[in-house]
Amino acid sequence: MSDEFDRMLGDLRTRLAEASDLQNANEVLAWDQTTYMPPGGVPARGRQMAVLARLAHETFTDPAIGRLLDKLAPQAEALPYDDDNANLIRVTRREYMRATQVPADFMAEATAHGAETYDAWTRARPANDFATMIPLLEKTLELSRRYADFFPGYDHIADPLIDRSDGGMTVAEIRPIFAALRQALTPMVEAICAREPVDDSFLHRHYPTQAQWDFGLDVIRQFGYDFNRGRQDQSAHPFTTSFSIGDVRITTRIDEENLAEALFGTLHECGHALYEQGVNPAFEATPLAGGTSSGVHESQSRLWENIVGRGRRFWRRYYGPLQAAFPEQLGDVDEEDFYRAVNKVQRSLIRTDADEVTYNLHVIIRFELELDLLEGKLAVADLAEAWRARYAEYLGVSSPDDRDGVLQDVHWYGDFIGGGFQGYALGNIMASQFYARALEDHPDIPDQIEAGEFDTLHTWLREHIYRHGSKFTAGELLERVVGGPMKLEPYLAYLQEKFGPFSHIDQ
Repeated sequence: MSDEFDRMLGDLRTRLAEASDLQNANEVLAWDQTTYMPPGGVPARGRQMAVLARLAHETFTDPAIGRLLDKLAPQAEALPYDDDNANLIRVTRREYMRATQVPADFMAEATAHGAETYDAWTRARPANDFATMIPLLEKTLELSRRYADFFPGYDHIADPLIDRSDGGMTVAEIRPIFAALRQALTPMVEAICAREPVDDSFLHRHYPTQAQWDFGLDVIRQFGYDFNRGRQDQSAHPFTTSFSIGDVRITTRIDEENLAEALFGTLHECGHALYEQGVNPAFEATPLAGGTSSGVHESQSRLWENIVGRGRRFWRRYYGPLQAAFPEQLGDVDEEDFYRAVNKVQRSLIRTDADEVTYNLHVIIRFELELDLLEGKLAVADLAEAWRARYAEYLGVSSPDDRDGVLQDVHWYGDFIGGGFQGYALGNIMASQFYARALEDHPDIPDQIEAGEFDTLHTWLREHIYRHGSKFTAGELLERVVGGPMKLEPYLAYLQEKFGPFSHIDQ
């Protein structure tokens, strides 16, 4: 490449870093709002976040960046497809074209509304007060439709919203995957729930906060979470946020009457954070510095939470230390009973607490309700009742209140409606494919997990997935790692082996 190419590329990186820094400063404000900010800060916080959102958007959509991309693109096309510079230009150009279709004032309006709605949700959920959220959610729906309309020519109004988090995926692609998934899972749930119920009552004894906190931190430290570049705090809804590759934070939610909530929430968010911490440092402050899609991101959180953290080999190593941390609560519970309890399959109301078999049905319900809202088939005022009806139909349960119904997830109360849920199920599917491929390269990974050693798995994931950041689309990454597209069969085989009639759950 020429000196002129290097000069323009340097100029592009400088401008991208400024936009990234503004956006990450906004993320710091959002993190503070969900962790430590006093209630009195809400009105100003919405205004502050709106200003930063507008400035970040204006900086990224500066015509000077567009001119640089136009000049750099022909030279980038001459580079190998996996070249870092070529991908920086390609991915930035794609993100720039999307961003320039959305006015900065709209992003400021949406950000301010999201801050206001999130604050209202933190009060409405414990109060079981969906009625106060209806006008705010109606505004969110309006903003969501307006966002989609900035991208004319879509096949489905949800497609532009899905593209924000799972680039390239569409309703037309996701619907048949979810239909096949539901068709496979429904009889599996029926068969498992017809068995004698697993006793998990001991998970709901009193577990002091600090001991839960300490145990979870010890496990994720051994997973490889770098506390020099991260921290954990508490929030109303667990999440991971990245301010830079050197500052990736997670939160968890602790219930002293439910051991599983904080434990598996911590493992889940750690999976997200390992991905973000593992991105190539050279991608810092560019559009490459993050996960490639919500689906791939969820593949990592679900892999560490479920495939590893709910696995038999994991608990052969960690049940002893857990018993030592809670001798009064678990002293009369043997390892086998504990393993069965944390893998109990049951029809339930809460997505984040759901078992591996029913979890995707929770996701499908939300995805379908989003589409109904966006298509105009469902009014926000009727959403709570539609939620209960869909749960009764798909899972055979129905929430007596909205706290554990339509108010339980934060997604619609801090962002757009559409594109926020499909990645959870797509991630489960991809997690099984990635883990199976890791085992092909390193068949001793289960033995290492039983020994409390995770470096081989972590290193493999970092080398094959994490370091690439968002260089590749989810489809391209799957092709590189597993040699083909996303497939449902490995995931269903994993579930059948673990939970089927002759599975080791029953042995």
